[in-house]
Amino acid sequence: MAHDRTAEDLRAIRLDQFIGHPPAKVWRALTEPELVARWLMPGDFKPEVGHRFTFTTQPKKQVGFDGIVHCEVLRIEPEKLLQISWSDNKRADWTVTWRLEPEGKGTRLFLDHEGFDPDDELQQLSRRIMGGGWPRMFGAIEQIAGEF
Repeated sequence: MAHDRTAEDLRAIRLDQFIGHPPAKVWRALTEPELVARWLMPGDFKPEVGHRFTFTTQPKKQVGFDGIVHCEVLRIEPEKLLQISWSDNKRADWTVTWRLEPEGKGTRLFLDHEGFDPDDELQQLSRRIMGGGWPRMFGAIEQIAGEF
């Protein structure tokens, strides 16, 4: 189960979880486009700094989300860090950072989803919705990493 490091930080979602596979396998699950589509969303992701892409999912009318996430790869450190920008149709300016640290025979996987406006009601609703969804992704990543 993902450990929630968010506390009362209204600007971010911060989670981490131990994944029982080495960083190389977790990295593949995080960066191979066909695998990313399985645990996150379909899109045209490529693990190249500067690559702009979109993810597509079900719209969420209660927060004014049209189902399209606009992203750009900001940083890559193979088997250590993947950082992307993440914005929706309302031009929310978020950053999602995945960080991998070797731990025993596995990997401690950290997620920081930052940039939520604490004074924006819709962004806070989005933070709560995504804060409930991101923990499920850790289990899917672990399952996929165990397939190879």
